[in-house]
Amino acid sequence: MTHERRDDRVTVRLPALLAVLLLTAVATLGPATRSGAVPYPPPKTLKGMTYAHDPSMIKTTGGRYYLFYTGGGIQIATSTNRTAWSHAGQVLPGGAGWATAYGGYKDLWAPDVSYHNGVYWLYYAVSTLRSNHSAIGLATSTTAAPGSWTDRGLVYASQTTSDYNAIDPALMVDSSGRWWLSFGSFWTGIKMIRIDPATGKQLASDTTRYGIAQRPDPDAEEAGYIYPHGGYYYLFVSFDYCCRGASSTYNIRVGRSAKPTGPYADKNGVAMTAGGGTRILGSHGSVIGPGGQSVMHDGDGDVLVYHYYDATLNGTAQLGLSRLAWDSNGWPTAVTMQLLSGRADAGGRHRLPG
Repeated sequence: MTHERRDDRVTVRLPALLAVLLLTAVATLGPATRSGAVPYPPPKTLKGMTYAHDPSMIKTTGGRYYLFYTGGGIQIATSTNRTAWSHAGQVLPGGAGWATAYGGYKDLWAPDVSYHNGVYWLYYAVSTLRSNHSAIGLATSTTAAPGSWTDRGLVYASQTTSDYNAIDPALMVDSSGRWWLSFGSFWTGIKMIRIDPATGKQLASDTTRYGIAQRPDPDAEEAGYIYPHGGYYYLFVSFDYCCRGASSTYNIRVGRSAKPTGPYADKNGVAMTAGGGTRILGSHGSVIGPGGQSVMHDGDGDVLVYHYYDATLNGTAQLGLSRLAWDSNGWPTAVTMQLLSGRADAGGRHRLPG
């Protein structure tokens, strides 16, 4: 979430059936394509409570899915099949008292959830309007269910005198078992700090703040999320602008590094600290400004979780789910979601709640 809250015709004859199939595909996928002329995939068809912004999803040890998202505090939706969703409550319905100094004790947003050592860890952000007077907080639970969350307070902060913005947190555990928290929006880009696994707070023995991605001012970059895969660490980020409904320009980029702290570079070798980032998902058809992404590993593979703005629903934010496929060189690509049985979804639009 930003700190702003900061025709071509066919001239040959085709058999009737083939013509119908072609026209249907064009209508479904929309005109936007990647540089290789491959269309972006439509998000998975969902039902029920499909509104979401800054989504983070987890599957519990009991097999239930929980989705955490921004919406008047940190809201929770739940599902048993990753397709039909219902609203379940809030993480901290009473807010977080300590956050008052940073913009409001109930105005919590941009959650990131993960499960380690028998505990669900949820990092969240709070910020003063159009300012980097911001902070990251932590809540924990042993079940992830509504009513089970305990606020653990302030983790990290930035001030108006800082050259970074402490929002959009995301936790990553590396191959050596070290914990890292990435965060950042605008200013000097995406940062990272070490986290103490015992507390979820900054590690006292290493207070270094690493810079891992940045675009030239005033180009927007935020919502960093690091996902380990195949011996690399993949840094997913959102470029450009969210939160503007059907006028949003968010798009999802990625780079990778052999080390958690970088250097990260995109598929063409451009450093992410110099504006690099290979685009894997952008606006297409009625899907506008996909971003605010994370990655969840499930029984059927890696799932790219994001929000987008639906142009057919007056730019309402919707939950987006797509499959991540990995090429022979280890680079991810967003592809059409598959059902757990392996049958491809038809794709299509999401609906408003109710």
